[in-house]
Amino acid sequence: MTKHASGSFEVKLTPREPDDKATRTTLGRMSIDKQFSGDLEASSMGAMLTAGTSVKGSAGYVALEQVAGTLHGRSGTFVLQHSGTITRGAPSLTITVVPDSGTGQLAGLAGKMEIKIADGKHSYEFDYTLAEAP
Repeated sequence: MTKHASGSFEVKLTPREPDDKATRTTLGRMSIDKQFSGDLEASSMGAMLTAGTSVKGSAGYVALEQVAGTLHGRSGTFVLQHSGTITRGAPSLTITVVPDSGTGQLAGLAGKMEIKIADGKHSYEFDYTLAEAP
């Protein structure tokens, strides 16, 4: 049965030295440090790779973040995988739990997260299932 979790989070992105100084595409790296509250009480650390282009409003990013805390009272860790693009200002983002990354009481976790940003505030909507781990 699919469950739903929601809440807010604070995020700190720290730029790292870029890998490439290409002329049409700018590659960048950032570290991720998040604090989740609500149904997911957790912190996360991760890494993000970004690519900006010479076309205004077009870019892409991928990221992985290790989340540690409690989800509806169940404790453990899991990894979120991000894949995002912006095509001339139109965003598309997919965030999924890496299969079999759940530990502790979150072993067997699967799901997708949606991030919302309104008035400078970040929130999440997380639809997930918890199956018995193999």
